[in-house]
Amino acid sequence: MVTTIQAQDITLEELQEHFGLQLTTNSQFFREWQDNLPDLTDEEKRRLERIRSNYFNLVNRRPLLEEGVKMVVLSPLLDLAGFFQPPFSIKTEASVEIAAEDKGIIVRGRIDVLVVRQGIWILVIESKSTRFDVMAALPQALAYMLDNPQSDQPKLGFLVNGREFVFVKLQPADIPLYSRSYALSIDRENELEQVLAGLKNIAQSFTP
Repeated sequence: MVTTIQAQDITLEELQEHFGLQLTTNSQFFREWQDNLPDLTDEEKRRLERIRSNYFNLVNRRPLLEEGVKMVVLSPLLDLAGFFQPPFSIKTEASVEIAAEDKGIIVRGRIDVLVVRQGIWILVIESKSTRFDVMAALPQALAYMLDNPQSDQPKLGFLVNGREFVFVKLQPADIPLYSRSYALSIDRENELEQVLAGLKNIAQSFTP
């Protein structure tokens, strides 16, 4: 009997049990979000202040729902990082399905935003409302990253709830390994700048 699980309902425990996913503690496994980051221009810093101002103006009235997070915070960050320009393209609500055939498990879902370069998935982005802890998006994002057809390439993910941001890396293998950054916050000084620098670093590493 085949059991179908919606990606939004999957847990880390289920990913470990059915797909062999493991968290690595190797500090050198995932350095892309923190090492050799590009400097930001004064104009980029001003635009980040605008994002921050827009966020606080709106969230002080009521929590931002997922679509609001995408509009107010995520989309401007992706624009500043260069993901709306060649050689990248964007897919939204992309359908994915992963299966553990020997265990009769199928996981289905839709990726919020998928950044693609020549058919290679660069970044899987999962967003949540400000009502939710950003880490609530981690199992769902990892499930999508496991589906990436370029199985020998590292997969990168980005989690956002408007207030917090987490970078994720997954290395497919017989035992797929993943690691993540700590949660960077729009509330703390200079951390939104680190988020943008990390996104730019990822984009530049895939740009000729």
